Amino acid sequence: MFHSIGIDVSKATLQVYIPIKDENISIDNSIKAIKALYSKLKKYYKKESKDLVFVFEPTGTYSSVLKHFCADKNISAFIVNPRQSANFAKALDNRSKSDIIDAEMLSKMAMMAKSDEIAIPIIDEVQETLREMLTLYKLLQKQRTALSNHLEALEAKKRITLITKKIAKEVKRMKEQEEQLVDEMLELINADDKLSRDLKNITSFVGVGNLAGIALLHLFISYPHANRQQISALSGLDPIETTSGTSLNRRSRISKRGNSIYRSILFMPVLVSTRLNPHMKAFYDRLKANNKHSTVAHIAVMRKMILITHSLYKTNQIFDSKLYEKRVAWYKEKNENIT
Repeated sequence: MFHSIGIDVSKATLQVYIPIKDENISIDNSIKAIKALYSKLKKYYKKESKDLVFVFEPTGTYSSVLKHFCADKNISAFIVNPRQSANFAKALDNRSKSDIIDAEMLSKMAMMAKSDEIAIPIIDEVQETLREMLTLYKLLQKQRTALSNHLEALEAKKRITLITKKIAKEVKRMKEQEEQLVDEMLELINADDKLSRDLKNITSFVGVGNLAGIALLHLFISYPHANRQQISALSGLDPIETTSGTSLNRRSRISKRGNSIYRSILFMPVLVSTRLNPHMKAFYDRLKANNKHSTVAHIAVMRKMILITHSLYKTNQIFDSKLYEKRVAWYKEKNENIT
């Protein structure tokens, strides 16, 4: 018998539901506050505190402190896939959404967990390091883009001053830092035979370069047991269903609940794939021929890229163009027979 503590994670706070007291509390998302929470839980549950299970969704850096605490203190955790929690909320007919409701709902979700899904988290140092490096890369890129735009504005006014030269020098330095970070991530991956092989399989798909391959590899090793639907949800590319009210007339959209870093890094590879990868070009052209908006078509290509590379990762295979064409032909024939 375990006691599930539902925890809704946000950037600054943790909303915690404690079933034994039917109590909702909000604490800081910090190691100090989590330690104080654990002390309180041990007083509440006493000898049964060894059976505590922390239930929460993976939210990248925001849930990292909580995950590390569970690993350090040998606390079992049920780390819930966002799609699972959304479906569970629908099953409970939870129409309202708040941190308090989410925390209580997460606590109830533990009853659905399989035995192997409740475990003490294992911290993968390579995965953690890659996450930090990818986050730094995106920060540098964002800052460089802002500076580049400012530089272009100054140059458009034909203002070549000392400030302009300094900005240009800083933009160049930041670009070099980004390239160095990619090299360091590749070095980290290539030091591990399995990860090196995984990256080679992922980047065998035309359009996926080293940076996109690193981001996808990080996504896949972060959620090693995720299936196709789950990996799509974890990258924030799962569609949101509109099932009631006036919103039925709205255009469908993606959830964006997953880590945005994957989507942002894959933006350029998607554009490259629709030009250089014959399979993705055909897929994109077919969507456009069916009057799909360019953004919708690009998102569909991104989702397909993730699913294909995820399959290459799971099966430990290099992309085989002929095999892919056979599978597509089989799928089309199957659907035609059904209709």
